[in-house]
This record gives sequence, C-alpha cells and structure tokens, in this order.
Amino acid sequence: MPDDHDKPEPLGMFIRAEDPPNLGPTEIVAALLAIVWVVAVIAYAIISPATDGGGLLGLVMTLLVVFLPLALIWAAVTTLRSVRVLRAEAARLQATVDAMRNAYLMSQQSSAAIRPAVEQKLDEVAQVTKEAAGVLATFQTRRDPGLTVPSADRKAAMVAPPRPAAQDEQPALALGTPAEDLRPPLSVADFIRALNFPEGPDDREGFRALRLALEDRSVAKLIRAAQDVLTLLSQEGIYMDDLRPDRARPELWRKFAAGERGRTIAALGGIRDRSSLALTGARMREDPVFRDAGHHFLRTFDKTFQEFESNASDADLAELADTRTARAFMLFGRVTGTFD
Repeated sequence: MPDDHDKPEPLGMFIRAEDPPNLGPTEIVAALLAIVWVVAVIAYAIISPATDGGGLLGLVMTLLVVFLPLALIWAAVTTLRSVRVLRAEAARLQATVDAMRNAYLMSQQSSAAIRPAVEQKLDEVAQVTKEAAGVLATFQTRRDPGLTVPSADRKAAMVAPPRPAAQDEQPALALGTPAEDLRPPLSVADFIRALNFPEGPDDREGFRALRLALEDRSVAKLIRAAQDVLTLLSQEGIYMDDLRPDRARPELWRKFAAGERGRTIAALGGIRDRSSLALTGARMREDPVFRDAGHHFLRTFDKTFQEFESNASDADLAELADTRTARAFMLFGRVTGTFD
C-alpha cells in the first residue's frame, strides 16, 4: 500500500481560505441579545411612569443607556469574528509549513538514498575501466622478428653478459668453474616477485625469490637500492601499497628502456597522490641523504630494467609495473622530472 506521506498535499491548502459567513452562531446570539435589549428598553419606557427627562443631559443618558450595550455587544461580536479568522489563518499556515517540512524531508531522504547508489555505480565504472585498461595492457603481445634469444633463455630475467674474446684465448685454470656460472639464471617470475618484496613473514615464495635475487649481483644492487628508498619513504608515512598508479602501455616501458625521456613517456609516471609527491619532493630538497638514495635508485633501476626488458614480454612488463619497486620508481621519476 502506498504510504500516506508519499501522497501530494492538496492544492487547496496553499490557497487563501474564504472568509467565514456573515451570519455565524456568534452573530445570531448577538442579534438576539440586541433584540432582547431593545424590547426591554421599550417595555421599560412603556411601563414606567413618565418623568421629566432632565433636559439635554437626561436625553444623553437615555441614549447611552439604550445604545451603549448594543455597541458593546457588536464590538464583542467583531472581536470574536476576528479571532476566528485569525485562528483559521494560523491553522492554514501551520498545515502549509508541515506540508513543506514533509516535502523537504522526503526530498532529503530520496536524495540520500540515491546518492550512495550513484557513487557506487561510478566507483564500479571506474574500477571496471581501470581493470579493462590493465587487461589491454597485459594482453598486448610483442612480436620482434629481430629477437634471436632462444625461447628457453627468454624465461631468464637478465641476459648473461658475453665473455670477452681474450678469455677464450687464455688457458683455463685448474681452479674449477665459478659458482656464479653454475647457478641457474634468475627467472622472470622470481625477479618480479623479488621486486615486490615479501608480503609478510609467512610469504615463503616471496622470501625464496628475494634470496635468489640477492644472489645475482646486478639484481641485488637494485633490491638494496629499492629497500633503502622504501625505508626512507616509510619514515614520511608513504607506503607503496597505498598508491594506485595509472597503468601504462608496455610500449612506453620499452621506449624508456631504449633511452627515451620526457613527455613521450610521461604516462609512466602514473602516481597521482599529491601528498606523497609533495612530501617526497620536500624531502628531496631538504635531505641530501634522501636525495642521493633516490638518484642512486633511479640509476640502478634504469640500468637493470634495460637488461630485463629485452627478455620480458608485454605481460611481464605489466606485472612488473605493479610491484612496489616500480611504484617507487614512478614516484621518484615524477619528483625528479624524469617525465617532464
């Protein structure tokens, strides 16, 4: 059943009320009293013996005795009539105010009920858009016909440096093969997991990948540099998990690895959190230790990423961009003007 509060108020409530009828109960009673008084005066004049009126003063007193009560009766009638009109007007105004209050409360309740739904829909649309952008960035594939690395080697994160020709001419010493040459190369998955750092003390896979990454010299430099800047940023209350950067296409990451800088790769600086940018920029200007650590981290990330990009697919680049180390790179890159 529809609620009575949802029904519109009658239009007559907002129209001026008609004047009350001229002959109401009060007027009828007053008229009867006036007639009774006139009859009483006439009867008294007829029954009472005729006396000297006392001249002009007696005439005035007689008129006062006759008409003064009549005037008082009709003055009371007029007052009561005005009071009745004022009460009706006050009731009408009170009903109008109540109707306006109910309409206002209903509008507030309806808007309060609609607003969260609209905001939720907008958040869902924004989330779906971001996920769609991430999926598009992930499923773009790279087809490089000039790539000569075998498929088995492409699973490694870093390209092994070629041996100098002079070493081939020298006789091998009887000291055995170095341990670094016997160790299998760091895989792309372990490299990305190490750059994201362990999620907690129970993240065994994260610690395993971090331990393997620290055994690689070039990757270990980046891990330690990233750990330094993340520790310094945490002192300012800046944590990478709180940042939600915009995703960039893998082509831009490859352009960055190829040496491009400036506005052409500005989309890589996807950090938009103003407070984090402001705090990091102020710390870079005021703290030389923080500034040196940030620049060292950027140089190490640049060098390591150039080696990683040649073996990484577009999906690997998209996954790397979501690590804590990559977010720190975006933050410091925005502050230092790498993308300007």
